[in-house]
Amino acid sequence: MKSIVAILFIAAMTSGAEVWEGKKYKNTESKNFDEYMKAIGVGYFTRTIGNSVQPTVELKKHGDKYTLSTTSTFKNSDLTFELGKEFEEETLDGRKVKSVMTLDGNKLVHKQGGKPPSTITREFKANEMIATMKVKDVVATRKYVVEH
Repeated sequence: MKSIVAILFIAAMTSGAEVWEGKKYKNTESKNFDEYMKAIGVGYFTRTIGNSVQPTVELKKHGDKYTLSTTSTFKNSDLTFELGKEFEEETLDGRKVKSVMTLDGNKLVHKQGGKPPSTITREFKANEMIATMKVKDVVATRKYVVEH
């Protein structure tokens, strides 16, 4: 009987864990990313580098705050934010924008201000994360898989 209680207790404690907790997602595939970067105004040199790197993404929660870390051989970024609250962001390509992040289930929706504004939706799954980037009429997707 004690073992059943212990199993139920462990299940209850872990059922609230988010699918992305404790995982790092490595970029493995990109579609239309160069067109997306062109549409947000990224220059040729930075686009060339951006297309050649395969960043790793990690999302962590600390109380009411989240940190979205992106690391690569080119540049690293840590965005710390509270859901639904606007914050200042310097993008990996150097733009300074005001952003807002919201969480809808396992989808982290990242609205970036600026000219033009854009939206990045990161859908976290057990073994992968799909980032869908939209600006104007341009849509790009990047697939990431869990690093082991």
